[in-house]
Amino acid sequence: MSEVTRLKPAPQVLGSLLQFRYLIRELAFTDFKLKYQGSVLGYAWSLAKPLFLFAVLYVVFTRFIRIGGTVPHYAVYLLLGIVLWSYFADSTSVAMNSIVERGDLIRKVWFPRIVIPIAASVTSILTLLLNLLVIFVFILVSGVGFRLSDLLFVPLLLELYVLSLGSSLLLAALFVKFRDFRHIWELGLQMLFYASPIIYPLSFIPASVRPVLALNPIGQIVEDARRALIDPNTMSSGEIVHWPLLLIPYLIPLVLLAVGYWYFESAAARFAEEL
Repeated sequence: MSEVTRLKPAPQVLGSLLQFRYLIRELAFTDFKLKYQGSVLGYAWSLAKPLFLFAVLYVVFTRFIRIGGTVPHYAVYLLLGIVLWSYFADSTSVAMNSIVERGDLIRKVWFPRIVIPIAASVTSILTLLLNLLVIFVFILVSGVGFRLSDLLFVPLLLELYVLSLGSSLLLAALFVKFRDFRHIWELGLQMLFYASPIIYPLSFIPASVRPVLALNPIGQIVEDARRALIDPNTMSSGEIVHWPLLLIPYLIPLVLLAVGYWYFESAAARFAEEL
């Protein structure tokens, strides 16, 4: 029997999520534990991937291409970008598969289906928070220190979460029906990685191209995070594009969340039949 799903206003959505908050917590922490179950190094593996990528890119861009030598505190600069990028890439990829992986549960028990990708996003947030502890250690060791502007990093994390969750809801619903999206998203992530200032600052990009890259919300978040935590002279989107275009990278996460929620809830009624 198909489920009847209708879009709910924001207060009802939040009320429903609060009602099922224990289920979200259990799913999130269970996934987090299972991710490292049977592993000798445990959580260290989640840090090993961004650290390995950091090590390779750091050597390449400081010893061969020599971009890093002109960027203050390039080691922390690069590691912060990789950690934030890894969270976005991993959280969207895991959430995309979450509905399919929970197919047996969906066919047996009724609960708001949106709980599943949200729980997956919470699992990814736990990993991100642990990785950020390492970032803060690097900041101290590198001599950057802490400033009052570091508090601006908190709303940037919220913006990154909204962007990731909106993308995750859309991808999770699409993947149920179109399994090709796994490969499409892998290609999309590769292109987005190089189109975002992860390994390079926006100031290195030709002035004619900067406005396009400055509208990328991932790039805006990463550069603003570096500006807040590492170097206040880091070029931000606000120095490249101006009102009203400046609103675009900040509006994209909100639009994605609204579209992702709408499409997910519209498709949720057919999940049990399509899995």
